[in-house]
Amino acid sequence: MTLQPFEVINPNGAGPVVIICEHASAHIPAIYDGLGLAPDDLKSHAAWDPGALDLSLKLSKALDGPVVASAVSRLVYDCNRPPEAPSAMPAQSELIKVPGNTGLTAAARQGRTQAVYRPFCRAVSDVLAKRGPGTIVVTVHSFTPVYFGKPRNVELGLLHDEDSRLVDLMLNHAGKLPNRKIARNEPYGPADGVTHSLKLHAVSRGLANVMIEVRNDLLATEEMASEMALDILALLIPAVNELKKKEMVV
Repeated sequence: MTLQPFEVINPNGAGPVVIICEHASAHIPAIYDGLGLAPDDLKSHAAWDPGALDLSLKLSKALDGPVVASAVSRLVYDCNRPPEAPSAMPAQSELIKVPGNTGLTAAARQGRTQAVYRPFCRAVSDVLAKRGPGTIVVTVHSFTPVYFGKPRNVELGLLHDEDSRLVDLMLNHAGKLPNRKIARNEPYGPADGVTHSLKLHAVSRGLANVMIEVRNDLLATEEMASEMALDILALLIPAVNELKKKEMVV
């Protein structure tokens, strides 16, 4: 059976934003035999970003934007990491050891790269190729409230690499959400290697971009996810509009 490592939702969306959700699924295809993980670990945040796909779809509906979503667990291959990175196929994720990723041969790593990462990247490239130079790239993630035993107070992180245009404008509107704990490049940043997708798909094309990180306990219910989507849109929509105006002036 052919592995289908991604899905494209609303491919003909006419809005200015393309959404990428690299950690949308906890699915581990049968050929990988569960990677030797315990049942609870298969459902944990190590395997995927809980709530990220639901949030992506809500943003897609509001913005009429295409979504490219991974259909395979990031423990099989993390599509937000390059093939040479150990974390692309991690032997351990936080406190969870991944037996099926221990001692992978170069051939096994190459096989997963060809089966998961390359098709996913081609799907993103195909969507972007059909659109104009003013396209905005938004990647959507969630993060665990407690990491290595340390609580995280940030609720909404707006991440960027060398191109901070969109994040700068979004943060200018953070005052609209006084009850949200919003931060730049938190709980991760470029030094952690998390901006790979931004660099590969957006920065390389000169496209404005943002990586959105939401604490996953704030996406636990449909109502909470809808509220978070509205809050993100309160920052994103005016920022996109302002960016368009600036580029038209230039």
